[in-house]
Amino acid sequence: MDLVIGTVLLRPYVFGFLVLFLVAAAADLGPRRTLLFGGWVWPLAWLAEFASTRVGVPFGLYHYTGTTRGQELYIGNVPFVDSLSFTFLAYASYCLARLALRGRRASRPVVALLSGGLMMWLDVVIDPLAVRGGRWFLGQIFYYPDGGIYFGVPLSNFAGWAAVGALGVGGYLLCAGEAPPRRAAPGVALYYGVLAFNLVVTAWIGEWSLVAAGVGLHVAATVALHARRPGAGVRLSLGRSGMERA
Repeated sequence: MDLVIGTVLLRPYVFGFLVLFLVAAAADLGPRRTLLFGGWVWPLAWLAEFASTRVGVPFGLYHYTGTTRGQELYIGNVPFVDSLSFTFLAYASYCLARLALRGRRASRPVVALLSGGLMMWLDVVIDPLAVRGGRWFLGQIFYYPDGGIYFGVPLSNFAGWAAVGALGVGGYLLCAGEAPPRRAAPGVALYYGVLAFNLVVTAWIGEWSLVAAGVGLHVAATVALHARRPGAGVRLSLGRSGMERA
């Protein structure tokens, strides 16, 4: 029990996002499907992290320092909250994917793949910030022994995030049945809330190049997603016609 309390006190921001996920997903998917989502994504993420610290698949080889042992809960050599955070990250990405695909008859694999890509896009800020954890309240809890070309993170890590996100959402969609989701907006807000939190902390430690890269990549993604929305081209054409008439 002391470790459980210590885990919450050490990582309150993670549990804040987790509560928001539970509230948003319960209203969107229903309580039972919310438990199904978390009950599938969390073990999948833990297995991916456990394997990566052993053989480097799927995230690339990295190691946890173990500096917080005795202060927070570990499952094997993996801090409990690290794999737990994938539940709300995957759900938020799933909501944004649904919003981007609204009005289209997208198949489950398409939704899953886009969700995985969007979760990976969050990680272009999350992981580079996390490897600098010694400069903020996360602490230096892990490291890549060989570093990486993107702000100290190997590209294999991003491929792994995309794969885990796609498998997490895809597995949920395969098991959840045909009940339609209700409200994506709170989950989309959660996505951008996580992004904003990480960008603010990144700015706080003075990593302005990473802030610029993260903002630029997400602006580009937002423009691309909007441009592919049904009717976007029609609205643009109508706008040009109106300008020409004027």
